[in-house]
Amino acid sequence: MPLQSRFLSQLDVHSEKLLKMFKNRGGQIGRRLGGIIAPMDEDDDVDLGRECVIKALCVYLNEDPENLLREYVAADESLLQESIEETTMGIYVWKHRDDSEKPEDIGIVLESQIVMQDMDSVPLAAAMLFGLIYSLNLNYPAELKYTFEVLQKVVMELEGNALSKKPKS
Repeated sequence: MPLQSRFLSQLDVHSEKLLKMFKNRGGQIGRRLGGIIAPMDEDDDVDLGRECVIKALCVYLNEDPENLLREYVAADESLLQESIEETTMGIYVWKHRDDSEKPEDIGIVLESQIVMQDMDSVPLAAAMLFGLIYSLNLNYPAELKYTFEVLQKVVMELEGNALSKKPKS
């Protein structure tokens, strides 16, 4: 199965329904979701939209998107290295001071080691991280269990349709 094209195209297929769910969510989580998906209204960038959907999915499932994706400013190189050493699994984005520019680097960390870098976008990095977890038969990180379960079973349509109770709600 072609991981990159399948992941990104299926994410696009499900995005409309996911966005509708996010917009219908009320309360504090609904306000947080609104803030995460707001950049999609201002920018037509497909990758930005996919990134917003992935982050919002984490929040919708009551998981912290910071556990999946951490952003750093270019001046914080030592902070980036410290954080990588403390990271079991995740994606990092190293940006310039000017937020409008393309990130300097996007990469994947497994077991405190950068295993992939110079990725084109956060959604691509999420697809590659999912692929690494799946192909290396790693357990999903406990703090992102439901997010990865939805990516596996709903987006990628792998290993059955039965979701645990939390993603069904």
